[in-house]
Amino acid sequence: MPHTTVLPFKALLLDMDGTLVNSDAVVERCWREWAVEHGLDPAEALKVVHGRQGYATMAVLLPERPMEQNHADNKVMLAKETADTDGVVPVGGAPAFMAAIAELPHALVTSADEKLAQARMTAAALPMPTTRVTAELVGASKPDPEGFLKGAAELGFDAADCIVFEDSGAGIQAGKAAGMRVLGVGPRAAEHAPTAVVADLTQVRVETAPDGSTSLHITV
Repeated sequence: MPHTTVLPFKALLLDMDGTLVNSDAVVERCWREWAVEHGLDPAEALKVVHGRQGYATMAVLLPERPMEQNHADNKVMLAKETADTDGVVPVGGAPAFMAAIAELPHALVTSADEKLAQARMTAAALPMPTTRVTAELVGASKPDPEGFLKGAAELGFDAADCIVFEDSGAGIQAGKAAGMRVLGVGPRAAEHAPTAVVADLTQVRVETAPDGSTSLHITV
């Protein structure tokens, strides 16, 4: 029998890649190429790329390399990823979910920069949230909680009143560190112990009560 979990909220903080947009095909193409160029096992590299900004992934994979070189490589990587939207599609249920929350407080909190976020949301035909925290606006990548805390502050809500939507270990860790509940989305999420987990957004429904309070209804 299906089980429904109800989580009240005042604001939603949404990761992009793997959560709203399935960009795995692009990510794997670009990062496999980078890994081979640097003598790394692509399969091992792909285990750590999701959720982090590129420079932070590079720092994990090549810990002895100067950080300025990682930042330089990251600029090249961002340009490649922005130009490649082949295979970028919405996560299941994302169009209906974004329509359902259009008038509710929500923000995009992504490790992509503004250009990449625009390219992928456009390719997936999803509306871009007015409030967003992209890579340029934070000093530290996920799993640091800075992005989620900044998103909550911009929307004007306390961390405890926000729910984070995330697919990756780094992102789920960031949401938890921010003191927020985390809904894990997709196959990577379950092993990182989010508050609740769904296969995709078809399992999530937003309800607004007569008093104006809002809640997520998660059916698994």
